[in-house]
Amino acid sequence: MRVVQWSTGNVGRHALAGIAARPDLELAGVWVSSEAKAGVDAGDLAGLGRQLGVAATTDADALIALKPDCVLYTAMADDRLVEAVEDLKRFLRAGINVVSSSPVFLQYPEGVVPPEMIEPIREAAREGGASLWVNGVDPGFANDWLPLVLTGVCERIDEVRCLEILDYSTYDNGKVLFEIMGFGREMDDLPLLLQPGVLSLAWGSVVRQLAAGLDVELDAVEEVYERLPAPETFEIASGTIKEGTAAALRFEVRGMRDGRAVCVLEHITRLSGDLGPDWPQPTGQGCYRVQVTGEPRYELDLRLVGTDGDHNTAGLKATAMRLVNAIPAVVAAPPGLLTALDLPLVTGRGLVGRARHEGRVSSAEPRDGGLHARPL
Repeated sequence: MRVVQWSTGNVGRHALAGIAARPDLELAGVWVSSEAKAGVDAGDLAGLGRQLGVAATTDADALIALKPDCVLYTAMADDRLVEAVEDLKRFLRAGINVVSSSPVFLQYPEGVVPPEMIEPIREAAREGGASLWVNGVDPGFANDWLPLVLTGVCERIDEVRCLEILDYSTYDNGKVLFEIMGFGREMDDLPLLLQPGVLSLAWGSVVRQLAAGLDVELDAVEEVYERLPAPETFEIASGTIKEGTAAALRFEVRGMRDGRAVCVLEHITRLSGDLGPDWPQPTGQGCYRVQVTGEPRYELDLRLVGTDGDHNTAGLKATAMRLVNAIPAVVAAPPGLLTALDLPLVTGRGLVGRARHEGRVSSAEPRDGGLHARPL
């Protein structure tokens, strides 16, 4: 399957490496927003230490004209939602399937945004006969299939809670940390993320998809947050956090039923491990945690560690590979706006890929286990 990688930032460069690692995928092109990256080989942009023979370009029209099977879209959308949605519709109308890390509300948009925002995307998919799937690790795997699989061994479910517990000090993205999340800003300066309704826009899809997977109808979605200041000035990968400015954030997006929370997305984000000592602590440097309250009660920690020893590298890689590995299933799906509930089990193909090169696997076609995607 021929794939175009759209952007080569924190997630995109890992996606390039993932595409190169799968023998059933062929990198057909790479789009970049910077003239400085134009003409650079994809292998160099991915940091692979070898050439892939595909040069990056800023020419979007030329890449769309290639008619690839899929675009893997990892361009920033938090501060450009309208532009990102227009990009996705353009691909779909051209008959190109899309796997994307954003906009995150498209992971499961029902009840999150008005139907008039979603129908043009569905119409573009119908027009082009293509599919769109938005996912990652969070929102994504850590709070869709991971918790839903765990509920499969429950007799009774009272609450499903999905947590991200991470130290973001090594996450080198100043726009996200300072401008969107508000770290390093005065405590009374409310950032984009904490404006009323934004948390529910970003993660309401998580709790609504969990509820749908459990066949529970929510009455409402609520959001709460708490921030902590830096006790002293310190440095992180993205810059300086001055004493007294925001340095830790805890928030919850709660799916409510009959006056109580039944599906909860919780984030505990620190820029230093000693902040918020009474808040939930991670396994290792950082983890995703699933807590199922019921009979029996379960707690599952997914610890993240990259080959460089950093948990944030692992999180970026997880987001990229969740998309890369889903490409065959999304291409095979009927046209439409897909959710995780619509796809069959998505697995990695590393060992299978090596076996195929050795002649032990006869086909690169996706296996049909009897599960078929159902467009939303």
